[in-house]
Amino acid sequence: MKFIVSLILTGLLAFGLGGYLDWWSIAIAAFVVAALIPQRPLLAWLSGFLGLFLLWGGLSFFINEKNGGLFAAKIAGILPLGGNVILLMLVTALVGALVAGFAALSGSYLRKRKA
Repeated sequence: MKFIVSLILTGLLAFGLGGYLDWWSIAIAAFVVAALIPQRPLLAWLSGFLGLFLLWGGLSFFINEKNGGLFAAKIAGILPLGGNVILLMLVTALVGALVAGFAALSGSYLRKRKA
């Protein structure tokens, strides 16, 4: 249960902070959630990773659909992705997920150290 709560809270907090701060605020969100909700380090990493993977993957899909895929197709053409928009969305989600996962792992280890 803590895993699902932490996953949802990480996504919601990252979404909220993303409206006011830079992209790296996802690390703050994942760190805070993992520091406040006690979990084993692997589960903390996984909840941060999945929370942001789903958030950024969903947001990139939503934005892509809203503009008819024009912007994503141009960016995917510039990057070495062979113009593959789906791959661009996966890479985007993966970058956010890795940042949040390791921030959550750090928050989990901080909690363990304090206890």
